[in-house]
Amino acid sequence: MEETARMKLLLTHVPRARRQYYGAPALARLHELVEVALHEGDAPLDPQGVIATARDVDLIIADRATAVPGEIFAGLPRLKVVMRSAIDIRNIDVAAASKAGVLVTHAEAGFVKSVVELTLGFMVDLSRGISRASNDYRQGRMPEIKTGRQLAGSTVGIIGYGRISRDLAPVLAQIGMTVLVSDPYAQVDDRRFIKLSLEELLAKSDYVICLAIANEETEKLMNEPAFARMKPDAFFINMSRGNLIDEAALTRVLAEGRIAGAAMDVGRAPDQMPSPELARLPNVIATPHIGGLTPPASESQAFDTVRQVEALVAGKVPPGAANLQSWTRRP
Repeated sequence: MEETARMKLLLTHVPRARRQYYGAPALARLHELVEVALHEGDAPLDPQGVIATARDVDLIIADRATAVPGEIFAGLPRLKVVMRSAIDIRNIDVAAASKAGVLVTHAEAGFVKSVVELTLGFMVDLSRGISRASNDYRQGRMPEIKTGRQLAGSTVGIIGYGRISRDLAPVLAQIGMTVLVSDPYAQVDDRRFIKLSLEELLAKSDYVICLAIANEETEKLMNEPAFARMKPDAFFINMSRGNLIDEAALTRVLAEGRIAGAAMDVGRAPDQMPSPELARLPNVIATPHIGGLTPPASESQAFDTVRQVEALVAGKVPPGAANLQSWTRRP
């Protein structure tokens, strides 16, 4: 117990991200468990910065803006565990961590309800022109009065049937929408939802919501042919990752009016933010990757990492392990 009590941990979040995404209660609990080193710089640590800051560290809790490539494991022979205070671990080189014997963990998806609520907000805004009218009023112009679209009675197509989709789909059905789902790897048992191929879903939907996972198979899943299948008066919403979108194709169809508009909380800009080139278009609503930026969502994932540290201090396997069989650098 004395040995584990002396473990040292680096929390990589810059101060603002620490306040927004980690929070004082979780940080206070970390201080009770281990010696904590904080990153006080304004910019995220690059790999050499991580190595320099974590020379004597046993554990790292990495925020989503901090990449953990293979060189970090070679440069930090004392490092035993890298924990991600998010569910996405794609910018951690898990293969290199496994080769070095370092455990990689991730948090659970505590952001689901917050993302569902933001998605609903996007749908209403796209349908009724709230942002457009508000901006016109702020600019001293009388907004154009346009007929909106009612969600009830409309058809929504959800690409991907994971945790967020399974929370979102019943809400949309409850307000009277026809819900279509496309996911070749998921079984859709709820009789309120209709499972279709992606091609069929795109052709039938008034709203297309992208919630598929990001991997090699889904890279640029929404490309020129996919957008061409959508109705000209349909809206596209991306709540997944920028990797799933061919942004040049989306820019063209929006600029040419081949779909009615789009909303996005993610994109290919740094930290998965919407790309400025897309976000500035007049028929686009964009937010800076804030889907999970609510106190309940942020606190949930922060305390997931706290629970992992509690397990490590107690000599147990932490929850959320991604490469347990390769973990040889144990505390």
